[in-house]
Amino acid sequence: MEEELIKRLESAVARLESLSIGSQSRDTDLDAVAASTDPSIIAFEEFLNEYVGKVSSAAAKIGGQVEEATSVLNDAFCVQKELLLNIKQTKKPDMVGLGEFLKPLNENLMKAISMTEGRRSDFFNHLKAVSESLTALAWIAYAGKDCGMSLPIAHVEESWQAAEFYNNKVLVEYRNKDPNHVEWARALKELYIPGLRNYVKSHYPLGPVWSATGSTVSAPTKAPAPPKAPAPPPPPPASLFTPESSQPSSSRPKEGMAAVFQEISSKPVTTGLRRVTDDMKTKNRADRAGFVSAGEKEVRASVPSVSKVGPPKFELQMGRKWVVENQIWKKDLLIDKCDSKQTVYIFGCKDSVLQIKGKVNNITVDKCTKVGVVFTDVVAACEIVNCNSVEVQCQGTAPTISVDNSAGCQLYLSKDSLEASITTAKSSEINVLVPASGPDNDLVEHALPQQYIHSYKNGQFVTTPVSHSGG
Repeated sequence: MEEELIKRLESAVARLESLSIGSQSRDTDLDAVAASTDPSIIAFEEFLNEYVGKVSSAAAKIGGQVEEATSVLNDAFCVQKELLLNIKQTKKPDMVGLGEFLKPLNENLMKAISMTEGRRSDFFNHLKAVSESLTALAWIAYAGKDCGMSLPIAHVEESWQAAEFYNNKVLVEYRNKDPNHVEWARALKELYIPGLRNYVKSHYPLGPVWSATGSTVSAPTKAPAPPKAPAPPPPPPASLFTPESSQPSSSRPKEGMAAVFQEISSKPVTTGLRRVTDDMKTKNRADRAGFVSAGEKEVRASVPSVSKVGPPKFELQMGRKWVVENQIWKKDLLIDKCDSKQTVYIFGCKDSVLQIKGKVNNITVDKCTKVGVVFTDVVAACEIVNCNSVEVQCQGTAPTISVDNSAGCQLYLSKDSLEASITTAKSSEINVLVPASGPDNDLVEHALPQQYIHSYKNGQFVTTPVSHSGG
């Protein structure tokens, strides 16, 4: 009798469990259906079809690396759609859980960045425009005013400003060469401004809205390392959403030249040296006649001299002067907390890009090579001295721009800075790009003269620039 009662109770419990699991799965399905029919998700799908599809169709006409980079861009936006769907079914996680939640998006961003590394391709500006612009998708990580990010709308606009520097290069380079590249660059700009900006403004002006009753996100637990395991591979690129490892550099094993110097310093100074006998000394060698041959002169001349580079600096001195010195391969330099009483001095930088947000009193670029400077407004002047292959873009106003003893200078002026006075001295290859008067807002390039004719007329010299006319 008792055994039969126990069997009946077990059967009833099993039926209740199956009913409970079935109701939970039905609730999950209903949440997924409700999320997919949400107006914000439907609007995002329309946004993808209109703007991302336009960029993809333009990239298909070009092919090659441009199409590959655009495919990565398309994948990143599709991942963001899936994340928006999951947000409506997920509780707001902590910072560790948020990094794990956004890992698929970060992988796409890292893939786009990796395409710009290594040997520079012919489509480098296209690749940089894509990789820089994709950081706009990080607006989804906004978690409040204390998270260290700008509001989503401002974040999208700031990310595009960094990408527009390279996008404008594409427009200038292919304006008269290939209309397909111009179409692609314009479609890429429309994707973010106004496309993504207007979408975020309409549906997520204060960041994503997480579910109050959904599932939770937790970071995966790390499995214990097996004994006698092989050495781990090099760490992947740093995530855009997670902080860097806090492991001190002193605790890491030394590699490369650091290991060589460590080995040298651990041995006596004279280890490995041999005694120099009298016949080995230069003054006693018969094959040294005291003159230098032409072959030796060529060899010595071919050895490049190594210039001394000081330590890099990026600091505000005495609250009045921003100093940016000896920055090499830094593409994300930013000065955003400045005022009209401060000056900016850029010295000895190479292959770097500096963005200055806000109005400053004066900007000086000195002894820099392959450096890009983007600034908003300057009160006094922007000075370029002793530079090679620099690009300066003014997004606001600048009363005076001076170029002295420089070669290969590109100046990008906005509509508000067309009245700027440009002074040149001992400089060559200076081009000024200004917006056209047409509705497309294309940039028109003007080359400043570097050759002059001096004629003596009426008791004085008259100077006119040399003009070249083609037959």
